[in-house]
Amino acid sequence: MTTETTKQAEPLFELGHTLATPAALSKMISLDINPATLLNRHTSGDWQEMDEEDQESNRDALINGERIFSAYTCENIKFWVITEADRSSTTILLPEEY
Repeated sequence: MTTETTKQAEPLFELGHTLATPAALSKMISLDINPATLLNRHTSGDWQEMDEEDQESNRDALINGERIFSAYTCENIKFWVITEADRSSTTILLPEEY
């Protein structure tokens, strides 16, 4: 994994405990992706890979305390990042693991 410092925008919400499934972690390692990069994008509202309806759902979730869902593609591998509604935990996983 890259050891460079990842610049963090001001987070829009708390992540809680951060987790990654073994398969997602393995893919991140093989692609040299720092999990903090995905988490930083997620908490800063970088949801461009989501359709407009899902982006709007995330913006509403910030106000209403609902689940926040992001998707990021790195070298043709899609990663999902999901923060629970109660903000107790955030998980990085592959779509097929959901």
